[in-house]
Amino acid sequence: MSQENSRSKLLSGRFSEATDAFVQEFTASIQFDKRMYRQDIEGSRAHAKMLTKVGVLNDEELASILTGLNEVEADIEAGRLEWSVALEDVHMNIEARLTDKIGLAGKKLHTGRSRNDQVATDIRLYLRDEMEPILAQLQRLMEALLDQANNNAEVIMPGFTHLQTAQPVTFGHHLLAWFEMLMRDADRLLDCRKRFNVLPLGAAALAGTSYPIDRFYTAELLGFAAPTENSLDSVSDRDFAIEFCAAGALIMTHLSRFSEELVLWASAQFDFIDLPDRFCTGSSIMPQKKNPDVPELVRGKTGRVNGNLISMLTLMKSQPLAYNKDNQEDKEPLFDTIDTLLGCLRAFADMMPAVTAKQEVMYAAAKQGFSTATDLADYLVCKGLPFRDAHEVVGKAVQFGVQEGRDLSEMSLAELQGFSAIIREDVFEVLTLEGSVASRDHIGGTAPKQVKQAVVRGRQRLQALLQ
Repeated sequence: MSQENSRSKLLSGRFSEATDAFVQEFTASIQFDKRMYRQDIEGSRAHAKMLTKVGVLNDEELASILTGLNEVEADIEAGRLEWSVALEDVHMNIEARLTDKIGLAGKKLHTGRSRNDQVATDIRLYLRDEMEPILAQLQRLMEALLDQANNNAEVIMPGFTHLQTAQPVTFGHHLLAWFEMLMRDADRLLDCRKRFNVLPLGAAALAGTSYPIDRFYTAELLGFAAPTENSLDSVSDRDFAIEFCAAGALIMTHLSRFSEELVLWASAQFDFIDLPDRFCTGSSIMPQKKNPDVPELVRGKTGRVNGNLISMLTLMKSQPLAYNKDNQEDKEPLFDTIDTLLGCLRAFADMMPAVTAKQEVMYAAAKQGFSTATDLADYLVCKGLPFRDAHEVVGKAVQFGVQEGRDLSEMSLAELQGFSAIIREDVFEVLTLEGSVASRDHIGGTAPKQVKQAVVRGRQRLQALLQ
């Protein structure tokens, strides 16, 4: 029996005429949901075992179904299954192929379930499976950042606010700021997984089923923490997909911020870092160009992931309970978010270990813009001057430095004492870049010693989070 003829047996009992060819194409989802075939077959195996356990199927029927499903899976992976738009989706294509292979037992598989709870289960299984490689790439990137931070714990660079020189920091400390963002991202993904790791199968179309099913057994077979509590919510809930897309949008926003800094730092105007050639491209007309295409493209791809989140929110905002055909539109934005996240995280995880800091350039940049002005103010406060008075004194010293074209550390003691008589020779210990960063010697501070300790804690935290 052909796949198209199978459809007439599977779904057409209610209808007196065939579905319009355009409508058939328009409403089909097989073009994109076929990627869930493994999860659909996995769910069907568990469903069949549960139906046998409760006496709806017998052992012979179960054996036939399991053998048939194995053969269907092999057909798909070998490219022997011709996906049919007439069968609408991955679920009906697999069921039709199974029925063609094993006959009557194949028709019994759908007992006690609907495509509504079936697709809700498949999406959760698919997302759960895809979460693992995403977390693995995220872990690779975080480990690369920790390695780089440890290796650059004493490399001094300017810290910025408003993209203006603010205070000196270490490059290692800056990299650890990125690490903290990703730690939150990983925690969000794991937290999201807790909420979607519940089983909708058994909710059937919307009200449950009259068959004596054992949803706890099915949940155990599929590795879900528990069955869902409400059948209406089970088939119509897409919170988990929205939450994942929101977490994905935040990850991409963080990667976009990293990308922006890498693009700036790799420019001739900053020249703080060197990006490896294999992550850059040239120009078709300007032979001198080395374009940071990987971070630029990651920065650009953030827009599509943000858009996917808005699509998902808009999709669900006006839907009544329970399942509606609108929900077919949940898969493409979800799948695209998964694919984009995985690709961008892999690109960054591959690239970050090979990023090289240009230490001398960073150091020279940190000496510009009076980056130790706050250190001078703190010095005066420690000598007994109220902070607001110290702020004014340092402001005048900076104004003098601007006029003279000299940094605070380049002024003589006499010149500095012209702004405050309490300044002594020890002032130069805090006006050096090394003295400035070393003085931030507390948890969360930029002192090299603190950076090293933060790396150790970071490794421990990452291991505890992902174990």
